[in-house]
Amino acid sequence: MRLKLNIWRQKNASAPGKMVAYATEANEHMSFLEMLDVLNESLIAKGEDPVAFDHDCREGICGMCGIMINGVAHGPARGTTTCQLHMRHFKDGDELWLEPWRATAFPVIKDLVVDRSAFDRIIAAGGYISVSTGSAQDANAIPVRKRDSDMSMDAAQCIGCGACVAACPNASASLFVSAKISHLGLLPQGQPERSERAINMVAAANAELFGSCTNIGECEAVCPKEIRLEFIARMNRDFISAHCTFRGEMVSSE
Repeated sequence: MRLKLNIWRQKNASAPGKMVAYATEANEHMSFLEMLDVLNESLIAKGEDPVAFDHDCREGICGMCGIMINGVAHGPARGTTTCQLHMRHFKDGDELWLEPWRATAFPVIKDLVVDRSAFDRIIAAGGYISVSTGSAQDANAIPVRKRDSDMSMDAAQCIGCGACVAACPNASASLFVSAKISHLGLLPQGQPERSERAINMVAAANAELFGSCTNIGECEAVCPKEIRLEFIARMNRDFISAHCTFRGEMVSSE
């Protein structure tokens, strides 16, 4: 199939960027990133600068391959990362528009590559547990309700790709932050820091200039791991509860 690609090209973070049109060919069995590989091979052969884009595992695990495709994070297929998106979802002659994630907290490094280190700083603010778990225990040594363990595993699927931020009109990171708070807070080992974790991670997200959640739901629609909005509600409950507890302790100490 023949495609017309309009790709955002930007030399570096401080340089102005623009959309540049390219013509390329692909077959339906290629992944989207393989199609970009073919384009880059042709650009290199012509002595031109290849298109920079993030990738690593190419198996939908690492969360690196973030691209806006025709205005949709990761493209048209639901529950799919860009590297898992195949060209059979497009037709011969299609015109595609490729852009990087757009958010103040995700500055463009080059072309389609953005700096997502803000997510790392949010995790560092509270994404840990202090309980010494020691060596592996028997599966039933620590009783955990199945509903809680299932929800914790659902939240832990978050790969930190940033699609939720890119899709949100407010550039909110609430779905990401709530997943990281919930996957620890739902388990017994995560209880000691549960309140502190919620306060610190929400504060870190605000400090990175992510926007506020207004329950539009675009984040859930584009999340490649289909993480649900209910985790944001859990995060809000944990934050309010922790804040009230902290204020109560301050009042009682006075």
